[in-house]
Amino acid sequence: MMAAALHAPDFERLFAALQARGYQIIGPTVRDGAIVYDTLGSPNELPVGWTDEQEAGRYRLRRRADDAWFGYAVGPHSWKKYLHPTECRLFSAERDGQGFRILPETTAPAKRAFLGVRACELAAISILDRVLLGGSYADPAYHRRREDVLLIAVNCTQAAATCFCASMGTGPQVREGYDLVMTELTGPDGHQFVVEAGTEAGRQLLEEMGCPPAAPEQCRQAEALVAAAASQMRAIRTEGIREMLYANLEHPRWDEVARRCLACGNCTMVCPTCFCTTVEEVTDLTGNDAERWRKWDSCFSQNFSYIHGGSVRSSIRSRYRQWLTHKLASWIDQFGTSGCVGCGRCITWCPAGIDITEEVAALRAGVPGAVEAITENNHGNT
Repeated sequence: MMAAALHAPDFERLFAALQARGYQIIGPTVRDGAIVYDTLGSPNELPVGWTDEQEAGRYRLRRRADDAWFGYAVGPHSWKKYLHPTECRLFSAERDGQGFRILPETTAPAKRAFLGVRACELAAISILDRVLLGGSYADPAYHRRREDVLLIAVNCTQAAATCFCASMGTGPQVREGYDLVMTELTGPDGHQFVVEAGTEAGRQLLEEMGCPPAAPEQCRQAEALVAAAASQMRAIRTEGIREMLYANLEHPRWDEVARRCLACGNCTMVCPTCFCTTVEEVTDLTGNDAERWRKWDSCFSQNFSYIHGGSVRSSIRSRYRQWLTHKLASWIDQFGTSGCVGCGRCITWCPAGIDITEEVAALRAGVPGAVEAITENNHGNT
């Protein structure tokens, strides 16, 4: 389908069409000094005229020179908040004679339309789909939340200083996994969007809104803005990264980063792909009712790797190494892809300002020739 043009004043029609279909609209809004995701009732709740300034350990909002609605990078929330929430009741149980009767969770969440999903976030959702829905042990709780989600993506037209999705091959151009994708244009010709459909559901929305075809100049302008965003990003060298990390498990850099790391778990909380959890069971005072809850956990917690006799990873050094090597190396072995999408949240929201791209560069610089040697050995064994 050809790209369509949607003028900002007509955006209410998109909200109305989604609400008429029973969708709860989740999108960006300004709250508590950040751009976060929450339920939206109208376009007026979008972060109109706001952008974010991000550095290692630093996030600030500031006013833009225009009234762009999506003129920011990404905030502390990811869509994981809704698909793989911080707390999830797996089942409840009630006493039945001498035993208990299990009452599984079957209530489906509301239909949701995610508005403003970036390319890196679509890649993150795809990774969660692979981890939590693929294989022999699909997660039914994740499946209930995922199946009725409509994805309205937005191409990035500017990057934060912490973004590196271009290096990871996940952005800033949205290429797949969306129902609708929009590129925001602001300037002398007015505030408008170039919109494309990626599914039948998206095509029906565009038809219902009666959007005219986008002009060739609008499409060229949209492409130029996305290309400009890519040029603003930092870079991380990814070739041979898996082998390089495996070759550097005893590198002294791990000690250096451990002296700075607070093991607070912020990086895993804001990461759109980290999925580790713990399970807790609670009962009422009578002992007649019980519930099993799943809650987010972090590999930075010492208790996370606790087994009989103590923690497997008792030092911060070992826990940071586990997180980084899993994200960029052993995740590839497990799931066939990197666990990092280059959103940069772990850099921005680390209170110590630890930068994953700098750590990888330092590790790579420490063992010249190691990547090539291991790669040759691996090729020899295949």
